[in-house]
Amino acid sequence: MDELIARIAAALGVEAEVARIAIGHILAFLQKDFPEGPVAELLEKLPGAQEAIAAAAAAPAGEGGLVGGLLGGIGGLVGGAKGDIMALAGKLSNAGLSPDQSQRLAKEFFAHAEQLIGAEDVQKIASAIPGLSQFL
Repeated sequence: MDELIARIAAALGVEAEVARIAIGHILAFLQKDFPEGPVAELLEKLPGAQEAIAAAAAAPAGEGGLVGGLLGGIGGLVGGAKGDIMALAGKLSNAGLSPDQSQRLAKEFFAHAEQLIGAEDVQKIASAIPGLSQFL
């Protein structure tokens, strides 16, 4: 996990704790919507994954303000995978990430995931999430 946190922090230009919380939000999203298969394997191969998820859940709302709150609220109304993606975007915004940083986060996160579980399994995850493939 430390390697991934350092990679994300450097790529986004943020503190390590912000990177850890952002990673935790992504992992929580994946675990919620895809509790088995490649995601379960990813969580197994990423030491500290559950701790990052817990840190993200315990993190204060942050500086995302209106945009983060709005995206999270809309995500709750829309429901399903699309709503979950919007809620995730809101959480990342609340963690202090811009949309550009969130996009770089996705690229770096899934590049690291590919090293752990392979390109085929990352593609399975991406195929199951509408719009995710554009970030890979």
